[in-house]
Amino acid sequence: MAQVLEFKLPDLGEGLTEAEIVRWLVQVGDVVAVDQPVVEVETAKAMVEVPCPYGGVVTARFGEEGAELPVGAPLLTVAVGEGAEGHRPAADPGTDGGAARAGEQPGAGERRSEGSGNVLVGYGTSEAPARRRRVRPQGRASGAAAGSGTAGAGTAGSGTAGAGPSGAGVPGRANGRVRAAEPVDGPVPVISPLVRRLARENDLDLRELTGSGPDGLILRADVEYALRAAAAQGGRAVREAGPHPDGTVREQALAATAGAAATGSAGSTGSAVPPGDVRIPLKGVRGAVADKLARSRREIPDATCWVDADATELMRARAAMNAASGPKISLVALLARICTAALARFPELNSTVDTQAREIVRFDHVHLGFAAQTDRGLVVPVVRDAHARDAEALTSEFARLTEAARAGRLTPGELTGGTFTLNNYGVFGVDGSTPIVNHPEAAMLGVGRIVPKPWVHEGELAVRQVVQLSLTFDHRVCDGGTAGGFLRYVADCVEQPAVLLRTL
Repeated sequence: MAQVLEFKLPDLGEGLTEAEIVRWLVQVGDVVAVDQPVVEVETAKAMVEVPCPYGGVVTARFGEEGAELPVGAPLLTVAVGEGAEGHRPAADPGTDGGAARAGEQPGAGERRSEGSGNVLVGYGTSEAPARRRRVRPQGRASGAAAGSGTAGAGTAGSGTAGAGPSGAGVPGRANGRVRAAEPVDGPVPVISPLVRRLARENDLDLRELTGSGPDGLILRADVEYALRAAAAQGGRAVREAGPHPDGTVREQALAATAGAAATGSAGSTGSAVPPGDVRIPLKGVRGAVADKLARSRREIPDATCWVDADATELMRARAAMNAASGPKISLVALLARICTAALARFPELNSTVDTQAREIVRFDHVHLGFAAQTDRGLVVPVVRDAHARDAEALTSEFARLTEAARAGRLTPGELTGGTFTLNNYGVFGVDGSTPIVNHPEAAMLGVGRIVPKPWVHEGELAVRQVVQLSLTFDHRVCDGGTAGGFLRYVADCVEQPAVLLRTL
């Protein structure tokens, strides 16, 4: 007899407590194998696929795409063991649970059903099978995949989750709109805890809404549009506000809704968002960066010093290295090698402040972070044990982490644990900056663009390749003399790379 098992959002590690559903990789009724990725989620650290530890038939999904779930909240349920096929919805080309799926392999229900138990986000699981291709039935609406499957089990903090009212209890669509519904008995067709919270914070009765999701499921877009309509109409009855005529909520509607929700209720006296203005939620990577930068400015008494340096010889040294046989050496790798040598001479800057113990902790290793701009925002991948790597190894690791950052594949472990950060803002075409220290580190080296400038070289005016270097540091770990000594050593190595030979 089949057993229905609940798979919850696993412990994400690195202090992460929630994740946002980016994309479901399975539908209700799909057959999944042990360790098969079932959902793609975005945390404050990275965007990764979560594998399911059970093999069987998916009977329910919890949360629509875009919803944020806390660790421990149900993700989906899976029917495992003999008879699991009986839990698949009857064939219906208009539902997620259609049984007639082209591309399914015979005997799929006979796969292993035991759990692997290894599902930490960002670390994957062992022997993940190839993802089974599935062909969608003809005629299914393209937006159906964004809805959540029906479930009979309750979700954490969201009451009873179940199939939305169907048949006579749910008004149908008319001209692309979902008509308002009178309050109904039975469970409210809501699965997402985020939707319930948004409605609760704004005194909105979900029983007065009819959802635009599958089987009348109330989505976040329905609540946001209702709140926006209430705010715009000066508190008129929410039930008069249906979803957007095309079934979606446009960017301005989302912006206005966010403004109404931020004031505490849709009918509050706050000023309305002017047309054309956009509110962008601070969540995911951007939200994590905002929190860290704000915390850094609150807690760290930072100071910045800078110096111009003649980088002509460094550029010549790199050109000579790349002219020889072997892999090419990147400029950032040479700068990283200079940083590790400078930190060996000035270890005060390779440290952190333990505010609870009122102690400065100096590290015996250099985990070098470097700022990388991506489509998802600013991230700081970390090169582990940078002090033990040569220029070739550093070049390779920088390239690997940069590619992973752009693809959103960085794991939490690759984004944390740094002890010092290298920020090459020169790639943006700027000369200088006063960057914010990457909390809880104690210092950051900034590198501007390298450009030809007039420079006095060997007593004569010449055109040289000049770069501005800046050091932002936590004044609690050292004084200006130490910071100046570190920056001067870096500048000397840039001007005369042979200085590094003394530390090799």
